[in-house]
Amino acid sequence: MISVIIPAYNEESRIEKTLTDYIEGLKASGREYELIVVCDGSKDRTAEIASGYAKVLEFADRLGKGGGVLEGFKAAGGDVLGYTDADNSLKVDQFIKLIEEMDRTGAGCVIADRKSKESIIVESQYLIRRFASEAFNFMLSRAIFGLKIRDSQCGGKIFKKECLEPVIPKMVCKGFEFDVELLWRIKSNGCDIVEVPVIWKDDKGSKFSFKYIPSMFVNLMKVRLGIYKKN
Repeated sequence: MISVIIPAYNEESRIEKTLTDYIEGLKASGREYELIVVCDGSKDRTAEIASGYAKVLEFADRLGKGGGVLEGFKAAGGDVLGYTDADNSLKVDQFIKLIEEMDRTGAGCVIADRKSKESIIVESQYLIRRFASEAFNFMLSRAIFGLKIRDSQCGGKIFKKECLEPVIPKMVCKGFEFDVELLWRIKSNGCDIVEVPVIWKDDKGSKFSFKYIPSMFVNLMKVRLGIYKKN
């Protein structure tokens, strides 16, 4: 079974479309699945809307993207666990490509890759966000953490449960930097990571802000140096 986790913060305008698309696509694929929406600190009707389509985990305080995904992992019952963004930038047919690649290769982790020459970007990010993404991926993912991947931050990743179980208790990052730490830890634990070119559309309503970048950098440096104390 595939457990699909969707962290959602004030997503009442977008969550229903994402969930209905994923339900339709996963049903059509013939795969057993569950959808888990993690609402952390939402002040709107996200949880109410999502409860008609998925299992909902609701938290009064903000957990951050990574914190939400981790709570979803803990509640998931599948033997394959994955996550995607609430904005539906990665459509369900592209998410299913990740599952098919895992079936084909046996890799423990498969991630969506927007940077491949084979990828199709329907609507690109703003130029400054693209530059920041490239700089972040090169400086942190590759140079400091040694991850030989092109796109650490794209929403759309799946993992075999046995690859996640040893590293989840070690995770400390809870924000948007969470992806880098998670990929680094599972790679260090011997898990293969495969990248899959995808069709992707940027959503201009992203919750990411450049104000998060300094804390992301500091948190990841602490992780790499082994001085980040878990709360």
